[in-house]
Amino acid sequence: MYVHQNAEGVVVQAPAKLNLFFEILGKRPDGYHEVETLMVPISWYDTLLFREDAAGQIRFRCRVLPSAQNFTSSGGPRVPEGEDNLVVRAVRLLGQAAGVRQGASVELIKRIPPGSGLGGGSSDAAAALVAANLGWKLGWPVSALVPLAARLGSDVPFFLAGGPAICRGRGELVQPVWPPGTWHFVVIHPPAGLSTAEVYRHCEVPASPRRLEPIQQAWQKGDKSALGGLLWNRLQPTAQRLCPWVGRLREHLEREDVLGHQLTGSGTGYFALCRHARHARRVAHRLHATGLGTVVAVHSCR
Repeated sequence: MYVHQNAEGVVVQAPAKLNLFFEILGKRPDGYHEVETLMVPISWYDTLLFREDAAGQIRFRCRVLPSAQNFTSSGGPRVPEGEDNLVVRAVRLLGQAAGVRQGASVELIKRIPPGSGLGGGSSDAAAALVAANLGWKLGWPVSALVPLAARLGSDVPFFLAGGPAICRGRGELVQPVWPPGTWHFVVIHPPAGLSTAEVYRHCEVPASPRRLEPIQQAWQKGDKSALGGLLWNRLQPTAQRLCPWVGRLREHLEREDVLGHQLTGSGTGYFALCRHARHARRVAHRLHATGLGTVVAVHSCR
């Protein structure tokens, strides 16, 4: 997440994320699943602009760019509007917690597709908390924003951590894990989306969950070849049954010279791990010609 403040207001670049490892450990009494995941923010951004408004109202506008709307006409998830958007909920939640009387004018420029497993909505919510904290001059530390983030969504606290992390619980318990160097990926988003709730509803808790430690060690050593062979997502078989596009993407990536590939989150976003930036650009160029959907070459970021 990159934050810039000037006389006009606060501008936040809110990154997408990839799940390099995702395992379900069990079903919780509160209805959520206990998970263990290794997540990394990537250089595909939504942009949030926050301006203080003395009138006391929260005004929200969302501009959806083509990369985030290429599949909505085919029935895919749409970006929530008004009070249903996590950005509005985040701003209101912080305002209520801090006793703020001022309002805000918030604009979201949406590039990350919804229903993709790339975490765009959660990242936007985290960006809204950070922007409102600065724009309203509250001076809260990030640690004070984390409980609010957890109320908004399981992945929202991750985006406040400012880098790669292992997340546990329902996703809200965040342990930063920095690897050496920069990591390069190609991300594909097909013209279809999936509901996270629907994927979880059909998935099964494994009797013997896969261990995180091997991929964590490869990540912290910077061993890209080893990590490529250790990518894991428990949700992928379920997502593939629910959406044929997932299988099509897997088949195409099997034919590419990449270090590893898999679904991110509950999908339908799919990614490949590459050796370096030039390799990622070459792979993205070839995949773009297949018409599989939106294809971007990205790198790990803060």
